[in-house]
Amino acid sequence: MVHSAKGPAPTPISWRQATAFRLRRHRLDARAPSGELVAVAGAMGGAQAQLLSAAAVSLWTRVVGLGPFQVRDALRQRSLVKMWCMRRTLYLVPASDVAMYGRGTARRVLREIRWARGKGVSAAALERALTATLAALDAPATRREIADSVAGELGVPVREKPGGGGWGNDARSAWLRVGKLLLPVGYLLHLAASRGVYCHGPPRGNEPTFVRAEAWVSGWKDLPGEAAERELLRRYLAAFGPATPADFAWWTGMLRSEAERLWAGLGSEIAPVSLESRTAGILVKDLPALLDRDEPVFPARLLPYFDSFLLGHGDRGRLVPPRHYGKVYRPQGWVSPVVLIDGQVAGVWAHARRGGRLAVSVTGFGGPVRRARRDLAAEAHDLARFLGADRSALSLGSPR
Repeated sequence: MVHSAKGPAPTPISWRQATAFRLRRHRLDARAPSGELVAVAGAMGGAQAQLLSAAAVSLWTRVVGLGPFQVRDALRQRSLVKMWCMRRTLYLVPASDVAMYGRGTARRVLREIRWARGKGVSAAALERALTATLAALDAPATRREIADSVAGELGVPVREKPGGGGWGNDARSAWLRVGKLLLPVGYLLHLAASRGVYCHGPPRGNEPTFVRAEAWVSGWKDLPGEAAERELLRRYLAAFGPATPADFAWWTGMLRSEAERLWAGLGSEIAPVSLESRTAGILVKDLPALLDRDEPVFPARLLPYFDSFLLGHGDRGRLVPPRHYGKVYRPQGWVSPVVLIDGQVAGVWAHARRGGRLAVSVTGFGGPVRRARRDLAAEAHDLARFLGADRSALSLGSPR
C-alpha cells in the first residue's frame, strides 16, 4: 500500500501488536462461549472446509466445549453453510453471509468466463448453459442430476470421463459439451457462480449436493457485487488486519489491481499503519484495539489442516520460520496441521485413533514446544473428547 501525502501519516505499530490483534479476532486468545459457534465462523473469515473434518477442528480450537456433532447440526439447521468462495475453495460460513461471500468472490470466475469465450464458446451458448445450470438448483441436486437436467435443456448427451469431480477426486464424472468445449459439470457449477449464488445442500452418502442460496437460506437477502466486495474487504480487515491490498487479493483470488481499486473505494474507513517499514491498513474503528499495549502470552493451540489463520496473507515470513516453511505450506496446496504458540508456528502435529485412545504426536521446530508441553497435553485431552476418544496421549519430537 502506497501512502499518499494527502492522507494521514501511518501510525507505527509492532509485529507483536499485529499478531495480538489477529489472534484475538480469531478467538485464539481464549475460546468463545459454546453458543457462539456461528459468530466465530464469521469472525475468522470462514472455516476452510476442503476437508470438512478439518473445518470442525478449526472451530473446536476456537469454541469452548464444542461437541462432536455441533458443526454437523449447524449445517443441518442451515445456520452454517458450506460453499465455494475465497480462491474458489470450500468454506463454512454463517448463512447470513452467503451473499457477501458468493458475490464478493465472483471476480475470479469472471476471468474464467473470459477464458471460455476465448476458446471459441459463444456468449449465447455460455449463457444458455449457465442459466440451465442454475435452474437445476431449485432443490438440492447431485452433480449427475445437474448434468442430466442441463443436458436435457441443451440437447446434448452426458459423457463420463475421469476427473472433474472436485479437489483430489479423479473418479469418473459427468461432462457436457458447451460450444467447442467439453466441460465437467463441476466446472459448469464453478462458472455459474458468476451469475448466481449457490451452496452445498445435504450430502447423499458420499455425494455432495448443490442448491441455489435463495432456495436454501432462510431470510435470504442478495447483495449487488460491488457492495458484497466492499463488505468482504471490511470483514477481511476485521479478521486479518493490518494487511495490504496484495494480501486481500491473495486471500480472495482476485487480481491485485482489483483489490487496490476496492481498497481505495473504502477511503477514510481504512487507517494506514507502519509495520516495520512496510505500510499496511486497518479499519479506523479497529485502530484502538490494534494499538493495545498489553503484552499477553497467548496459549498453545492445535490448528488443523488448512486453518484459516494460516491463509490470510501472502507473506507469512513472520508467522512460520523460513527454514520450516516447506513443512507447513506443502505441494499441491496442502497446509499442514500446526502448533501455534504465542502467535507463531512452532511445529506440526498429527493424530491417530488407537482403540479408545487418541495419540497426538507433535514435531516441534525448537524450544517453545517443550516449554508448552502442559498446555499441549490439555489441548490433546480436549481434542480426544471432541473426537469421541476416551483418553489421549501426547508425544513430542524434533524435525529430522
